[in-house]
Amino acid sequence: MLRDIFIHLPVYGGPDAGVDYALSVARNFSAHITGIAFALEPQIPPSYYGTIPTEFLVENRQQAEKAAATASNRFMETARLAGIPVETRTATLTIDGAADAFGRLARLFDIAVVTQPSPDRAGIEATILEAALFESGRAVLVVPYVQKEPLKLDRVLVAWDGSRAATRAIAEAKPFLAKAKQVEILVIESGKTDPKALPGADLARHLARHNLKVELRRVVAAPGQDVESTILNEISDRDVDFVVMGGYGHSRLREFVLGGVTRGMISSMTAPVLMAH
Repeated sequence: MLRDIFIHLPVYGGPDAGVDYALSVARNFSAHITGIAFALEPQIPPSYYGTIPTEFLVENRQQAEKAAATASNRFMETARLAGIPVETRTATLTIDGAADAFGRLARLFDIAVVTQPSPDRAGIEATILEAALFESGRAVLVVPYVQKEPLKLDRVLVAWDGSRAATRAIAEAKPFLAKAKQVEILVIESGKTDPKALPGADLARHLARHNLKVELRRVVAAPGQDVESTILNEISDRDVDFVVMGGYGHSRLREFVLGGVTRGMISSMTAPVLMAH
């Protein structure tokens, strides 16, 4: 069941594709949304303590808190007009503190929603996304910053490599899969696979037992083409609405390191992607 959604509310930049998409998810599942907006405090190196005027820091904090309150109120009003139950929170923290808080709070919800980091807009989406993926223990739904359409599940693609992360993503995606008209299991082969093997067949049978309409596709990556490009081509060629895949990487000493496929998908995604680590 999908009943409780957590979302990061961008503070600057006006309307946000991830927020609009999250509201459409809540509408489809009759779910409640909690949004959080962060007022960011500057991270000042210790060597600069005492050199920055107090008045500057106070003014900076006040402006950040005002922007967070504005984002929160805008979200509340949008949700009210859509008839969706929501609540909002604001918190004044550094970037690292905001990421830690988001990852920790996301543990208390069914899913977290984050907008894809935009190269044209400064923000903390990348840090928030990585914290949610590695620290929350929950699935993260990443929405392209150019997303226009609300939730649509005519064709859902499941990127399957047999890994633990992919297995978790599928388990977390069950509410979405249950509403899908067609589920495509995509297995990317190296071209050296045993022709007698049928990778993905067991997963297809498992999902079919959940009364899902399943199609298994095994694709050999073109020479010199990486995995994420093969997945992105499949999304485009097959008119995929929603993607489910494992999120790879690790965190070390509060620094997040994304795996290559995960990083490539996040940077070039053209459809919403549900990831789990």
